Parts: sequence; C-alpha cells; structure tokens
Amino acid sequence: MHRLYLVPTLIINFVIVLVPALLTVVLAFCNWDGISTPTFSGLDNFRALFADGVFWSALTNNIIWTAIFLVVPIAMGLLAASMLLIVRRGSNFFQVVYFLPVVIATVITARVWQGMIYSPVTGVFGMLARMGLPVANPLAQPSTALFGVATVDLWHWWGFLCVIFFAALRQVPQEQIEAARIEGASYAQMMRYVLLPAIRPTIMLMMIMTVIWSFLAFDFVYILTQGGPAFSSEVLSTLAYRHAFYDLNVGEAAAAALVISLFGLVGTFFYVRLQTQEGEQ
Repeated sequence: MHRLYLVPTLIINFVIVLVPALLTVVLAFCNWDGISTPTFSGLDNFRALFADGVFWSALTNNIIWTAIFLVVPIAMGLLAASMLLIVRRGSNFFQVVYFLPVVIATVITARVWQGMIYSPVTGVFGMLARMGLPVANPLAQPSTALFGVATVDLWHWWGFLCVIFFAALRQVPQEQIEAARIEGASYAQMMRYVLLPAIRPTIMLMMIMTVIWSFLAFDFVYILTQGGPAFSSEVLSTLAYRHAFYDLNVGEAAAAALVISLFGLVGTFFYVRLQTQEGEQ
C-alpha cells in the first residue's frame, strides 16, 4: 500500500522529465525549424554538429570550465571549511558570509560584476586602467572571456562547497582531531592524514556533481557574453540555445542537448556507483 505514495512522483517525473527527454531524442533525428512539420533526417544533425568548429570550441570550453571548477572552488571550500573547524568562534557568521553569494540571483550577480568590477567606465578594472595599470575588461577579450565568466561563477559557487565541506568536517570524531593535535601534527598533516580521508565520500560527491553542473553551465555565460566574443566563451548549452532560438535549427539543438546529457549520464553513473560503494561499506 505504501508504494502508492510513489505514484504522484512517478507521474510528475514522467510528464516533466521523461516525455521531454524522449521528444528531444526524436527531434535530434529530425529537421525542424520549430514551426513547420518535422521531417526525419537521420544522423544529419549529428554530422552537421560534429563538422562545426564552434561545437568543438564549445566542448573544449566546457572541459576547461570543468577543470577549473574541479580545482579552484573545491580547494577554496576545503581551506575555508578547515579554517572554520579550527577557529570555531564566529563560525556561524562566516558561514553566512560565505554562503551569501549562493542565494543571490545569478542575474544580479552577473550584472554587479559586469558593472562594478569589469566595466571600463564604472568598474574597478576601468579605475585601474585610468591609473595606468595594464588591465582590460576580460569579457571583451577572446583569450580571457571564458575565464572572466568563470571567475564570476566561482565567486557565486565556492561558498556552497565551503558549507557542505564544513558540515562534513563537523562529523569527524573530535577524538581523532585532538589526538593529532597532541602528537604535534601540523595543519597540512592534519588535513592530509585526518580530515581529508574522513570526508572523502563528500569530496568525491561534490566533484562528480561539479562535473555534471559544469556541462550544464549556461546562465552566467549567456548573461555576460552570450558565448562571445567570437565564440571564445561558447559552451554546449549556449550553443544549443543559439541553434534553437537564433538559427531555428531545433534538430541540431536537440543533438547538442543529447551530447550534454551524455556527460550528465556519465557523471550520474559515477555518482550512483559511489553511493553503492558507500552503502556496501
């Protein structure tokens, strides 16, 4: 009888997730402009997608984005969380401060950085340039646009990881920490031999989720650069959006969406495998 409680959830998932997913798969093999009747085109959308240099540039940018987010915010989150564990006094205040960027709407965050940091007229970068320092708006340079957008998302994201890691570190038995302190363990030794092994499942989970979320990156890229200049900050999600709503090529957009989903499925596979291993232990 209790299984009936699962029925509403299954219906919602079927309507909101499964049906659109199946339609996306179908459209990936069709030629459709979003208005006329779709026509079957086989693998033409995938051939066109893989022959497009912008696609490979977007895929490369996604890989670079993933590499950045697997290193920088996770390292920042672990460092700040370990400091909170050691300092303790005022830890609640710092948690709120670190987590605050996460709850700010992405549109607001992007516009604040665009106007107050990067702007050559009203931003910090513009002020430094007027002082004679060789700085320019990174969003306007093809070589730095992707990193400029990633910096904004890093600021928005790392506090979430900090709070998650701090919650995990608080579950480490205090006896282990005190024993390491009594034996004269340094901060680096404490992290390497006590804290990091204890929260390894949490770190692995956050790394897997980071990979999944990195290939879903869209909002900051679209708001700040729309994939420019010259597609230098294009990622797969903005490429799919552009194909669907600018080029009116829904079939190729669906093909790009399937490529994104492939990376998400790989990440989900490793997540489920990790959860299974932890459950067996």
